[in-house]
Amino acid sequence: MVKQERAQVTREAIVAGAAAVFGRRGYGLASIADIAAEAGVTKGALYFHFASKDELARAVIDEQHRRTMEAAATVIEEGRPGLETMVVLSVMLARQLFSDPVVQAGIRLSTDVSLFDPPVVEPYEDWLRAAEDLFRRAVEEGDLRPGLDPGMLARVVVPAYTGVQLVSELVSHRSDLMERVRDLWTVLLPGIVPDSEWERLRSLPELIH
Repeated sequence: MVKQERAQVTREAIVAGAAAVFGRRGYGLASIADIAAEAGVTKGALYFHFASKDELARAVIDEQHRRTMEAAATVIEEGRPGLETMVVLSVMLARQLFSDPVVQAGIRLSTDVSLFDPPVVEPYEDWLRAAEDLFRRAVEEGDLRPGLDPGMLARVVVPAYTGVQLVSELVSHRSDLMERVRDLWTVLLPGIVPDSEWERLRSLPELIH
């Protein structure tokens, strides 16, 4: 058992070291030697756990996705209305992008579609399903315009959020991310909220700070 626990600690250290290096240098410029040094392990120990840089990058994405979905589940379980929950989730992910190096690296890796064959699509599929479920709830709660397709809305909002955070990373190293996410919802809400509910819901972007 002690040996297994030690192996798990080493694996976690390697993933954290890989996230730090991928986050700083990107996939192309990161080397196994850099990652091993960052993790404080030998290259042999690293290769014991991961056969290649590709496998290691996928492990970082898996850990990032586990963290974001775990945090998302906590937000969803708080029981807010569906549309408000979507806004709060966008804040939660933005905060993780500020504070968690594994999330930063995982998002950077998963949004570069040229890195992997086959491409990594599972995280996006999970977010699309979660968003569609919340928008469907928002329809039932009367917070979205009648006839608006929850699936279509999810397929617009999730990629829009991805684009906003990518441009924020490129332009300001995400220093303006919260402001840009607030802008996104400020633009979106008038087109999706019923006129009769606008006064009640127009302040939702104020949750983003």
